[in-house]
Amino acid sequence: MKSSKVQNYSSKILKSGAILSETKILLAGWDDSTSIQDNFDHFHQRNILGKASRSRVEDILQIFRQRYLNEVQVTKTLITLIRAKHPADSLNQILYFHAARSDPLIHDFVTEVLWPRYKSGRQDILVKDAENWIRDKISKGSTAKPWSDNTIEKSAQGLMSTLRDFGVLQGLKNKRLTPAYLRVDAFCYIAYFLSRIQPSGKRLLESKEWQLFFLETEAVEHLFIEAHQLHLLDYHAAGSVVRIVFPSESIEEYVHVILERAH
Repeated sequence: MKSSKVQNYSSKILKSGAILSETKILLAGWDDSTSIQDNFDHFHQRNILGKASRSRVEDILQIFRQRYLNEVQVTKTLITLIRAKHPADSLNQILYFHAARSDPLIHDFVTEVLWPRYKSGRQDILVKDAENWIRDKISKGSTAKPWSDNTIEKSAQGLMSTLRDFGVLQGLKNKRLTPAYLRVDAFCYIAYFLSRIQPSGKRLLESKEWQLFFLETEAVEHLFIEAHQLHLLDYHAAGSVVRIVFPSESIEEYVHVILERAH
């Protein structure tokens, strides 16, 4: 996902947040033999999320759909991880990756604001910083229409809270950057996902998407080497030639390799 002046940002973050616990409940209860709407109807009937407000449930379901239901293979893979009781910190990193990929507001704030700040050695970040960035994007035509001051303020607050819940930030009122080390199993999943879009080994190694996890190319290479040593993939580099080979033909198959070899 690339930032662009014509990128359309949405204030949906206001109605969602990280929804980590809700996402895991929905994935655990998902029936991949039936349609999305049938699953949603079933969730409503069972009140699986235990929410008093039907509108709140609808908001959660729509964000869940946007983040995790765009590809059948990805949905099935996430269900497999949930049912295998994959470690929460690794799973949360994978869910964060998909959330950021699906929401340009999250993605671009991390790569355009948090990543440069992290590289400069600064850890502090204020809601006002998010507000100013959103205002700048609106002024450049990055939203379908201008946002009210209230929407900007609440979107900035929602953005910061979401990133805190995903483990990118810490702190209740005053936030600071505290990105967790990317686990090798989560790294392998993400690398495989990105390899389907960018099959070039060198470009995968240098992908800007690793900025979502505050990783320089050298750190990414260390993770590829670690994954190679764990037999999760084959990584070979000689000068400018980088060869990365995964042991599976699909992400559904590869997640079983991760589950078998990384634990």
